[in-house]
Amino acid sequence: MGSRDIAISYGSALVLTLLVLLLSLLHDAEGCDMFTGRWVKDASYPLYDSSTCPFIRREFACKKNGRPDLDYSSFRWQPENCKLARFNGVEFLEKNKGKKIMFVGDSLSLNQWQSLTCMLHSSVPNSPYNLTTQGSISTFTFQEYGVELKLDRNVYLVDIVREKVGRVLKLDSINDGKNWLEMDTLIFNTWHWWSRRGPSQPWDWIRIGTNITKDMDRVAAFEIALGTWGKWVGIVVDTKKTRVFFQGISPSHYKGVLWGEPKAKSCVGQKEPLLGSNYPGGLPAEVGVLKRALGKITKPVTLLDITLLSLLRKDGHPSVYGLDGPTGNDCSHWCLSGVPDTWNEILYNYMVM
Repeated sequence: MGSRDIAISYGSALVLTLLVLLLSLLHDAEGCDMFTGRWVKDASYPLYDSSTCPFIRREFACKKNGRPDLDYSSFRWQPENCKLARFNGVEFLEKNKGKKIMFVGDSLSLNQWQSLTCMLHSSVPNSPYNLTTQGSISTFTFQEYGVELKLDRNVYLVDIVREKVGRVLKLDSINDGKNWLEMDTLIFNTWHWWSRRGPSQPWDWIRIGTNITKDMDRVAAFEIALGTWGKWVGIVVDTKKTRVFFQGISPSHYKGVLWGEPKAKSCVGQKEPLLGSNYPGGLPAEVGVLKRALGKITKPVTLLDITLLSLLRKDGHPSVYGLDGPTGNDCSHWCLSGVPDTWNEILYNYMVM
């Protein structure tokens, strides 16, 4: 065999090796499930000191509100078959320079939005920022980078309008979508308000087309609204310019029997997560409804499937260290720093890595 043949043979082998390596990497990336894993104690967490984040709202400021145990903030999420890249705020800001990122949803979207603003502020503590609110929209701007983190408080995604009969929840209408245009990234969320009844329910009637009813099955209404939102994404959003995420279903912890402690009536006094990978009570039914709705959307939407990892964190809620203090018991929202930081670390792995 001549030198030329040897060179060709060597070159072919090198190409083949690189191809195998590339396919292996692609396989690993496709096989990386960021949402199945366990919580591990990590001395390098939390990612920021909540006491140095000046804009955390009282309902999430558990440490400031007097919570004595702080281990809830020192757990890291470890996926089963891969490792999350650690959040790098400077890299996030550099990669999103001049861009607009909007969270759309209820107070769980507020929870995640506040988490991300704190994570970024702690990374660039001397970088000037501006916080403004106009109507339902709050905007946190990192001026040096031209990055706008927006929040649109919209608890159903579909419209609530005032008609002659009263306040009407229109399951087939989205007029608020005009606020979501021209964004580079959209992160949507809805669920917790769908079960509200009594004085906290912000509507009197439900309308679908010309049909109006006093009430209906709330999970069914949730699914119809998700279908309306999915059609809006399919028709309006140019996913070549705008990346779309859905936050997933953030769980509550009010029934200890669901995590294997029948005597626990709520999250009060819970000081550590479930350390395995399974939640005894299983996933709530609305998770399946959400995944079914997302599967019908004609354009790419990434699900931040945070339900299981959050179910394991019965210790992460404000409980009596929230907005209402000892007279309240918040097992729906999350302490900051805390679980929503992991949601954002996963978001970072999608957006930057």
